[in-house]
Amino acid sequence: MKSKDSDLNDQLSHIIFITGGTKSGKSEFSEHLAKDIKNLSYVALSENNHDDKEWQEKINLHRKRRPKDWKLIETTDLLKTLCQEDGPLLIDSIGGFVLESIEKEPSEWSTKIDSLIRLLIKRKSITFIVGEQVGWSLVSEYKIGNIYIERIGELQKKITKISKDNWLAINGRAIKIDEISLEIPN
Repeated sequence: MKSKDSDLNDQLSHIIFITGGTKSGKSEFSEHLAKDIKNLSYVALSENNHDDKEWQEKINLHRKRRPKDWKLIETTDLLKTLCQEDGPLLIDSIGGFVLESIEKEPSEWSTKIDSLIRLLIKRKSITFIVGEQVGWSLVSEYKIGNIYIERIGELQKKITKISKDNWLAINGRAIKIDEISLEIPN
């Protein structure tokens, strides 16, 4: 008979979470970790705004770095993508999931993140997830900015709990935080 911890470890074995601040190297590090995975789909969680030159430059840099054989999925609907895709995924970045739901009421948001966590746990293929660290500095003067900070923090704590490996990218370095940290009790 399996223990509760061993059941949980079976669920954790396919998710690798890489988080960090802006320009920390989190996307590059996730791509490095995933570079040898066959049949990987890269899930770009954002709207493609052709009028935003800076955003287009950033997207082009990401495209140039990725292996040519990776399938690209550009979407704002991560739940639908997780239902449709069985193979290995690299999701960049989870902040797009938060933005897509930013105007949802708290109960709707809670239901949505619970659905996301269930779908991630259910996946049998390796799943790399890139996430943004925010809220380490200035507090937003706008309500929507604070909602984003709180929601991404809540979501990333949940993703960390179900992930096999958790990494923090900072200043171009990657730290495996599972090896040097303790989980904060609820």
